[in-house]
Amino acid sequence: MIDCTIFFIYSCLFMLGFLNLQRKPPSKRGPPALQKRGNVSDWQVKDGEEAMIKRDEDGGKEAKTLIRFVKAVDRVEAVREAFRHAWKGYKAFAWGHDELKPISKTHGEWFGLGLTLIDALDTMWILGLKDEFAEAKKWVETELSFSKNVDVNLFESTIRVLGGLLSTYHLTGDTLFLDKAKDIGSRLMPAFKTPSKIPYSDVNIGKGTAHPPRWTTDSTVAEVTSIQLEFRELSRLTKDPQYQNAVEEVTRHVHRLEGKRDGLVPMFINTNSGKFTRRGAFTLGARADSYYEYLLKQWLQGGKKETELLEDYLQAIEGVRKNLLRQTSPSKLTFVGELSNGRLNPKMDHLVCFLPGTLALGAHNGLPADHMELALQLMETCHQMYAQMETGLSPEIAHFNLQSNNGRDIDVKPADRHNLLRPETVESLFYMYRFTNDSKYRDWGWDILQNFNKYTRVPSGGYTSIGNVRDPLNPAPRDKMESFFLGETLKYLFLLFSDDNELISLDKYVFNTEAHPLPIWPSTSSGRSPELS
Repeated sequence: MIDCTIFFIYSCLFMLGFLNLQRKPPSKRGPPALQKRGNVSDWQVKDGEEAMIKRDEDGGKEAKTLIRFVKAVDRVEAVREAFRHAWKGYKAFAWGHDELKPISKTHGEWFGLGLTLIDALDTMWILGLKDEFAEAKKWVETELSFSKNVDVNLFESTIRVLGGLLSTYHLTGDTLFLDKAKDIGSRLMPAFKTPSKIPYSDVNIGKGTAHPPRWTTDSTVAEVTSIQLEFRELSRLTKDPQYQNAVEEVTRHVHRLEGKRDGLVPMFINTNSGKFTRRGAFTLGARADSYYEYLLKQWLQGGKKETELLEDYLQAIEGVRKNLLRQTSPSKLTFVGELSNGRLNPKMDHLVCFLPGTLALGAHNGLPADHMELALQLMETCHQMYAQMETGLSPEIAHFNLQSNNGRDIDVKPADRHNLLRPETVESLFYMYRFTNDSKYRDWGWDILQNFNKYTRVPSGGYTSIGNVRDPLNPAPRDKMESFFLGETLKYLFLLFSDDNELISLDKYVFNTEAHPLPIWPSTSSGRSPELS
């Protein structure tokens, strides 16, 4: 029976490929997709095929391998199809603009730099979408200009534009992207001309001026400490130390700054005084999250030589355990709350779901084993933030019950019920699967993709954020597709489902906070960029 089963599956795969070839010329965009079976959210092995294989699972290793293979092929093709559908909307209604508004079939502008297109460049390359990549490259070559009288956010421009261009250069070897990275990088440097060397939040890339937000002289700690990977790499490639020197001055300043609590940092820092402001509030969510992520990732980028970064990271994780970690009732889900003037608020942003992946990455690189134990616990919690919602999609913010009276672990306030197509949970699922090979993480990611298709997919092209994850009948579409859906969410899903662990090896690359992979530097004695040592 096993031989017949194997022959049947291979025959099906061959015939599907043959029929596709008969219908149209071979695609240049990667392996041909398997036939869609029913709705786009129902990509799966046919029930009959799966049943045949399962009958022989106990008796044959080959059958188990085949079922995993067929499912994996289906899932990576489903991600490619989702990307093409999103790209279809962007190309039709928002080409060259920052963001797609898929329902109104128009676009939104933030900086006027084609954010979605640049954010998606390396995703297209990784997914093997050669036609789409070629047309996007042509736009970068002929249309992308940074000589504009426009204010851009330093952090967002660095992680999305500079990071996207640097990553695409490394993946393709095409110097067009490096030249563009040099251009935007040099135009962002005026942000560092402050009394404290803590950069301003906003830069006019055409005028060469910078300023704080209109309402404050503060910058957020996450924003000024989450640009280091990109600027350090720009210095390594250009052999110009100014970029690395500027961001490492910020790192050294924050390292010795008073006002931390067991390694945890406040959310704001003043660009004039260089001191933390609005002290007493500590979170791993918005305004602080990627500070912790970049401590570990800079240490990895530099070849594990910069011990102050590692010390700050380890101290911060212990600070999380001591001050922010709690368990829910009734299910004892472990979550990371927020501290405000000594009082814990059992509230956790979806953004915090980057943490399981970061902890697992550290453990993979020799950090304490209990970091992995915590990663496993938090990954379950992030999964439940999806699974316990009626749409199967997580809210932006969850509130956890310490003493539940209604039998629920998670409550969601009306103002927090939106879903922005964020990547953090699927990002951590990718890391967890890479390091554990536990298929449940793939299954959880598959559920998320299916629910994106069910509740956020717009028929004319694109996906939309939604306003209410608790109402499957009316999820309240918000008419906006963030660039990170293509730059991060779909990329991490593809890597989660891919069986090629060398596709962006985590021993060779480190992802910036916008999912753009940058190379880990060759080992050096100083921890500095090799070209600058």
